[in-house]
Amino acid sequence: MEENHIVILPEEHVVPNLDSEILDNSSKIIITGTTQDISAVTAIAKESEKIHLDQLLSTYNTITEKIETIEETIPYETEIKDGSNSSSSNTTKVLQEGKEGLKITTYKVKYQNDIEIEREVLKEEIVKEKVNKIIETTHVSSRSSSTTEREKAKETVAPVEITSNSSLATKVKGKTPTKKTMNTSAYTATDCGKSHDTAYTASGAKATAWYTVAAGKGYPMGTIIYIPYFKDKPNGGWFVVQDRGGSISNNKLDIYMSTSNECVQFGRRNLECYIYE
Repeated sequence: MEENHIVILPEEHVVPNLDSEILDNSSKIIITGTTQDISAVTAIAKESEKIHLDQLLSTYNTITEKIETIEETIPYETEIKDGSNSSSSNTTKVLQEGKEGLKITTYKVKYQNDIEIEREVLKEEIVKEKVNKIIETTHVSSRSSSTTEREKAKETVAPVEITSNSSLATKVKGKTPTKKTMNTSAYTATDCGKSHDTAYTASGAKATAWYTVAAGKGYPMGTIIYIPYFKDKPNGGWFVVQDRGGSISNNKLDIYMSTSNECVQFGRRNLECYIYE
């Protein structure tokens, strides 16, 4: 044993014993150790398996589905009719008042750890049809027929009293805005299959909640918009046009929010907006 540098531990046994003389090179030397009780080994194995299973189950997050039914308003749109004639003054007359419609929408919503991860429309039922507001505008004959409602609004709207410390509010202080009622909705990154980290706008800027809005092509990128409805929000109601949308006309706005729940709760609303171009 010593010649072959084999060390025998106290709990090991050698056959033949250490004092025996080995004369035949073909003889076998067997070294055995103390064997653990088989029942103890089995118990340890089962306990290890249980721990592994418990750890696996603790990291598995179940996905639940719920059916949700929500009443949502259908915002009306404003139609402007040109009533130009030989009148000596500019006039604006409401031919028909607008009325919001109402629909009931049924969603299938998936949650993981109580966080919404997917929302699918199952059914929409219109309870009350919307009625569009119709306005007739008349311009003096001496002015060009290309005068727009927004230009007229600029002539009469007083500057907004700015009390917010928003950098956007500071940029337009003292300027006269265009006042307009806009059909306003909301969107977020997950609506486009993206995360907040990968949500970039048509302007190239990263989409930011309570800052970014998508507007029609009639409003250049960088246009600042003040919406009094949001005056108590973190941004004081000030937004900047950074994005576009295929279904967004010049009478609509889409506000970027943090979550799908916020977007659903906001729905669609006709909001008074002050536009600084």
